Amino acid sequence: MAASYPTFTLSDKLTQEQLDFFHQHGFIHFKNFIKSETVSSIIEASKEVQEKWVNQDIKKINGVPIKYGKDLDGSPIVQRFAFINQHHQTLSGLLLDPRFSALLELAGDGARLGTEEKDGMVFNHYINGPESKFSKMGWHTDGLRDIFYGGKLNPMLNVGIHLSTQKPENGGLKIIPGTHKQSIYQMLFRKKYFLDNNPDNQEISILPNAGDLTVHDGRLWHRVAQSSVRGEESRRRVIYVPIVAGKYAPKNENSPTVFYQRFAGIVK
Repeated sequence: MAASYPTFTLSDKLTQEQLDFFHQHGFIHFKNFIKSETVSSIIEASKEVQEKWVNQDIKKINGVPIKYGKDLDGSPIVQRFAFINQHHQTLSGLLLDPRFSALLELAGDGARLGTEEKDGMVFNHYINGPESKFSKMGWHTDGLRDIFYGGKLNPMLNVGIHLSTQKPENGGLKIIPGTHKQSIYQMLFRKKYFLDNNPDNQEISILPNAGDLTVHDGRLWHRVAQSSVRGEESRRRVIYVPIVAGKYAPKNENSPTVFYQRFAGIVK
């Protein structure tokens, strides 16, 4: 179900109200983080990277599989880029915005932008077309990743930079607020990971405008609902950058593919 919630403005210092809201609910939504011209330049940069990767038939970046699909006209597109910040100056430059530093407080001591860790800056391109390979994603938490990595559950936040305006019919990100405080048992067994995409009576819809920024705790249960419209109206682009804590664990071109990423179609 859709639910209303307060939105905020991000500056170079978080307010106590913003901190309290995030820690209680596990997410926060900032309006007008970047201007429309910046949104356009980011999309153009992604198309440049896409052209290179399609032409070179890039399968993995730093051990992370790249997800390909087909656009509405049948042409090949990248639907999930990993570490795209390492492949275009526009995208690496975006992360120099000082307001990102303010967000680190949400994860506590030792937090940093994971530009070289996890999957780096991920660029997702959803389209609900006849040959799309990426239109939805089942319920999951990102805490499962740390279990597969064999480590403890360190804080991991997902910073979303939204490049498309979302309406209810576009599906998109659904979260269950407060579940970042759940037990390990609930994190593992409350839902069938990635297989269950059914609505939950406690979920809320995140409905950003292009240029908005959101942050959600990776321990929250969340899913990506399929758009109920097809074609161009369903196109949705969003960037995710992790905020991580704990031991520094950068990846490079020799990094192995993590076990859970070998299951095609499940990775955000």
